[in-house]
Amino acid sequence: MRRFFIAFLLLGSVFTSFAQYKMRTIDQLVNREDPAWTVLKQWIDSAKNKVEVLPVDTLKAKEALYKTQVTTRSIMGAIVYCTGGILIDNGWIRILGSGSAQMKRTLPDWNKGKAFKEFGDPPAFILVADDAAGGYFAINYGNFGSDIDSMYYLSPANLKWQPLKINYEDFVWFCLMGNLKKFYAGTRWSTWQKDVQNLKADEVFHFNPPLWSREGKDVEKSVRTPVPAGEEFFYEMDLRKEMSPEKNGK
Repeated sequence: MRRFFIAFLLLGSVFTSFAQYKMRTIDQLVNREDPAWTVLKQWIDSAKNKVEVLPVDTLKAKEALYKTQVTTRSIMGAIVYCTGGILIDNGWIRILGSGSAQMKRTLPDWNKGKAFKEFGDPPAFILVADDAAGGYFAINYGNFGSDIDSMYYLSPANLKWQPLKINYEDFVWFCLMGNLKKFYAGTRWSTWQKDVQNLKADEVFHFNPPLWSREGKDVEKSVRTPVPAGEEFFYEMDLRKEMSPEKNGK
């Protein structure tokens, strides 16, 4: 059933990025005949993992959708236009939307200065979600290889962009329905649920020693400090350059 819905959405609305030279208007982006929110709401209502849909501000949602340049017939468009973001597993995973009081980051504004310089510029990738451990999820637009539209995960355990071999729609479905315990084996610690409740949705944990180091392999022994998600992202990017200065992308 899930595959049918995904195929249906992709047939009529090929996943376009906000790599657009001519920005489409909000009226062109809002699809009232066949919105993906109908499908997404069904997924949320039947989710196996705990889900919190953050409230949406209509004006902010329109601005975010315009900047993102995807239609509401796509799952991404539905999340941007209909939610302030989505929190999974008590906020362990944060899927970016149009921003809210609880998670101020919007999907397009979060990517500016990271995936592209100015709105309308072709992005190398698009950051769409992150987790409390400082892992970042992105859609590949050429930065990681030839598998365009595929999801990648920057793991704090090795600082490598790992291919997930799924697209954005599958990623959202996995966040709602998938085995997160298995995916995060070795990254979560015994008190993670309690600690995440006190972590802001615009923050991640910084580990000392870092999880990618030999000393940090035992997550229970690392000291965890809340830091802004953007600060940790650039920290990890800088570390990657230092560790592999000759490599770009992966």
